[in-house]
Amino acid sequence: MKFSSPKKVLINGANGKMGQALARLISQHPQLGLVVCATREAGQNITEDFDIIIDFSTPQGAQEAFALAKNCHKPFLTGTTNLPETFLFQMQQEEKIPVFFAPNVSLSVYFFTELVKQAASMYKGYAVHLHEIHHIHKKDAPSGTAKKLAEAINFPPGKITYAREGETVGTHEVRFSTPFDEISLTHQAINRDLFAMSALEIAQWLLTCEKGFYTMSDYAKFKLKEQKK
Repeated sequence: MKFSSPKKVLINGANGKMGQALARLISQHPQLGLVVCATREAGQNITEDFDIIIDFSTPQGAQEAFALAKNCHKPFLTGTTNLPETFLFQMQQEEKIPVFFAPNVSLSVYFFTELVKQAASMYKGYAVHLHEIHHIHKKDAPSGTAKKLAEAINFPPGKITYAREGETVGTHEVRFSTPFDEISLTHQAINRDLFAMSALEIAQWLLTCEKGFYTMSDYAKFKLKEQKK
């Protein structure tokens, strides 16, 4: 996706692991047509002009960044998890700017979720186990991705098991078992660039979108159409 001039990105949560990865990848890949114009942490005021906000911060930081995007009439993309239901509803009702939210911005994780849904419909009568592993710094548990997987297959979120180990980027496993066999589906992120690069590609797309609320389902449909061209 090409722009006539580079689009200015405000990274909200720039000191976090994802924020740092976003800034590095933007610098390393000028063909994306994006430049970092400003960085922000919760509570900070921003005076720089920007074209889009990419947010990976905290629930409070995400809400501040959303308000800033609305005030400036610019697109807002967030992958921040553990957001309040009232804020999720507010984003879903947005009609003045393009807004994108996903607890996991990886397209491969989206298709993995679809695969898990298909498996759940095929293996009726099997016991289901959902387990996730993340790094020891992750604050929410279970992860937003695990909750989304549980929602996709009507699995009780309270039965999700999880572990926090070292610097593990993210592993999600769903097992279907009987006393006679076991089927295991696993997605393992090798490094955080998987999510950062995907977020930047979604940002490119969001910059071309009409006003309204978008999810990974909308982006996946766009990508599939692109592949057919």
